[in-house]
Amino acid sequence: MSTAATQITPEIVAEHGLSPEEYDRVLNALGREPNLTELGIFSVMWSEHCSYKSSRIHLKKLPTEGPQVICGPGENAGVVDIGDGQAAIFKMESHNHPSYIEPYQGAATGVGGILRDVFTMGARPVANMNALRFGRPDHPKMKHLISGVVHGIGGYGNCVGVPTVGGEVNFHPAYDGNILVNAMTVGVAETDKIFYSAASGIGNPIVYVGSKTGRDGIHGATMASADFGDDADAKRPTVQVGDPFTEKLLIEACLELMASDAIVAIQDMGAAGLTSSSVEMASKGGVGIQLNMDDVPQRETGMTAYEMMLSESQERMLMVLQPGKEAFAEAIFRKWELDFAVIGHVTDTGRMVLVHKGETVCDIPLAPLADDAPLYDRPSMPKEDYKAWAKVEPLGEIAENSDIGADLVKLMGSPDIASRRWIWEQYDHMVGADTVQRPGGDAAVVRVHGTQKGIAISTDCTPRYCYADPYEGGKQAIAECYRNISAVGATPLAVTNCLNFANPQRPEIMAQLTGCLDGMGDACRAFDFPIVSGNVSLYNESKATGGGSAILPTPAIGGIGLLKDIDVMATVAFKNEGDAIWLIGGQGTHLGQSIWLREIAGREAGEAPKVDLAAERAHAETVRALIADGKVSAVHDISDGGLLVAVAEMALASGKGAELSTELTTAAAFGEDQGRYVVTAAAGVDIPGAVKIGTVGGDQVAGVSLADLRSAHEGFFPNLMDAEL
Repeated sequence: MSTAATQITPEIVAEHGLSPEEYDRVLNALGREPNLTELGIFSVMWSEHCSYKSSRIHLKKLPTEGPQVICGPGENAGVVDIGDGQAAIFKMESHNHPSYIEPYQGAATGVGGILRDVFTMGARPVANMNALRFGRPDHPKMKHLISGVVHGIGGYGNCVGVPTVGGEVNFHPAYDGNILVNAMTVGVAETDKIFYSAASGIGNPIVYVGSKTGRDGIHGATMASADFGDDADAKRPTVQVGDPFTEKLLIEACLELMASDAIVAIQDMGAAGLTSSSVEMASKGGVGIQLNMDDVPQRETGMTAYEMMLSESQERMLMVLQPGKEAFAEAIFRKWELDFAVIGHVTDTGRMVLVHKGETVCDIPLAPLADDAPLYDRPSMPKEDYKAWAKVEPLGEIAENSDIGADLVKLMGSPDIASRRWIWEQYDHMVGADTVQRPGGDAAVVRVHGTQKGIAISTDCTPRYCYADPYEGGKQAIAECYRNISAVGATPLAVTNCLNFANPQRPEIMAQLTGCLDGMGDACRAFDFPIVSGNVSLYNESKATGGGSAILPTPAIGGIGLLKDIDVMATVAFKNEGDAIWLIGGQGTHLGQSIWLREIAGREAGEAPKVDLAAERAHAETVRALIADGKVSAVHDISDGGLLVAVAEMALASGKGAELSTELTTAAAFGEDQGRYVVTAAAGVDIPGAVKIGTVGGDQVAGVSLADLRSAHEGFFPNLMDAEL
């Protein structure tokens, strides 16, 4: 039986992730019953992953404009001006569910997809980052997941020739059954050669390029829009398979064609594949589209229009070309050994029409698919009700610890603070020869090729703060990214994000989402740090055996900043014996939700630290000025683990110890108060408003040898993964 003749039953509608109310909207939009191909197209375009139906109403609250912004949300990636006729193009996206089901390919195709989002706009990708969240290190499945994800990121990024320059990793039991893999790419383009996705020109040819279409990834977007049951392994066929060598060819072919005037519009085929790319191009341009499915390059026999439209086979792009440029474009793609096919044309009907084997198998209006997709203002718990639901216990009295050094050793070897060297050494972070600050610092820095400019990049979020207080956690995620970029001397420019939350149909989860967004928005406004692109990943929870339920709220932030001269850049390593160590931002007092409390006291309790946005901005501006004036020799922001962990990290990066001149209480040593930095300066240099806390020298920190600290710090991942140091 052909897909066109399949009887649409309530069961089939439910299998496609549409509610009865949403199916009624389909009937109203069409004025008739859909066939299976049409139902499939509605289902993916109205999935949470593609339509943002639970979050669109709240995303509109975010600040998205600024003098540096060339293009904000709505395109494949965000675009900001970096001067000299150049732009940085960047975005972060999730590949969470695929990476849990099949970690190598899930992570690899996450990297491939975000690369396409960037180079489809005309940028050459210059850096990749990632933000990873895993469950308990001793969970029986976690070692397999960590290994697969890390090898998938490295396997794809290394082969495609784009350096992976940094990222972050957290561990928490809340991710046992639903890990998070968020990938970020930054590219550089000429401001007069930026490409957009709105189709135009009635009769213009629609061209398919890249790899052939197969049956992998069908229903990938729908799968990513539902939580996990016990059948996670059965969803393996919904995970795409990537080929980084083809992606490299696709990058070069696209950039070569982009040097001409042949392209009218271009869109990568990501989630929902040919469906989303064609619908988005046509709807943004206010035009119609007609495709002949017989002309779609296929690698499997007997594919139906339904399968071709919903496949998420990788390394594919869709273009609208100037008429008469088909042969010119085809010659470029054939030279790079890629498929090229004219598969349709732009129409003036405002409809999507698909023809297969001489029959019209789809004829639907485009407006309901995109602009008129369902939009929900889901119920959200009031703040006080959320606090009661979250059951965050009060901090209470903290007994003073007499052995600060022992606590420091334990923290340096704990999962969230330990060295990530085992991970980043599997990534090629130097390919392209423009990486000027490698993984391990506050922010990665990549030279803009052929110039003295650098782009600083950081990914940040503290999910435990976001759970305890979504509003403060949202503020802190932005603030820490702003701080990390400032700590290398760069001026923060703009933000992308990946909003990872659980089931939005639960009011407590919507309270997390709206609270975090409110905090993020206030912080971005306070810092003139607009959000120009992003991704929403909901339904991140698991009912699978051995898994937890909802993840912690995780609004991962990816920020970029501009260094006008890479020679004026700060790093975390101590430089000179005898340099004074200064603390900017005051002594710590806040142990609520700290790593110390969790790892040493065995509790997750207390309030998240408050973020004073005005102080945060002022301290960052002070640090940037100190770096620009050459007054400081090393800079490190204070985050997880507090002051003493920051000092220990600076010492380990340099092999030089720290002689601290002040007795530290537990709160002063390990408090996670925000807006703070440790800087070093030559003896005799005064840092106004800062407190001198010691001197660089010796081979210890807080009475612990650097050798013992290094052993603890470097040992966690190799010991977990049974690797050699």
